[in-house]
Amino acid sequence: MLTLASKLKREEGVRAGRTLARSNDACHRVSIRDRLLIKEVAELEANLPNEGYYLGGKFQFEIEVPEAYNMVPPKVKCLTRIWHPNIAETGEICLSLLREHSIDGTGLWGLNSLFTDLLNFDDPLNIDAAEHHLRDKEDFRNKVQDFIKNYAR
Repeated sequence: MLTLASKLKREEGVRAGRTLARSNDACHRVSIRDRLLIKEVAELEANLPNEGYYLGGKFQFEIEVPEAYNMVPPKVKCLTRIWHPNIAETGEICLSLLREHSIDGTGLWGLNSLFTDLLNFDDPLNIDAAEHHLRDKEDFRNKVQDFIKNYAR
């Protein structure tokens, strides 16, 4: 996201100075999508979950945002190993908020919810994790914490 922030600063500098020719100005414009992403990422960082099984973990995601965002959802993959019912061991994410034609259409905000109120054990992508939670919630919590200790610090 640093790229988007630097792009925005560059555009604002061009507007303030108006020293570049009109054709160069067009090359440095920041799209509405980029402005939306900058705002959403800042809000996500300011509102990180402070509860739940995954508290204290630092998880990295690869996010591919299409030009038509937020009418078209981003493609998201978790790069950090995690024991989670809605994230496969290969990193794929099962999250309706990121799907095209989502009723909610909340875009990247779905990532925060993935660790709190949208944690879904009834429609899992990682069936083993969901069944583990069903069998033994405390052992599930311990395994999540082991994954955080080993992979998400």
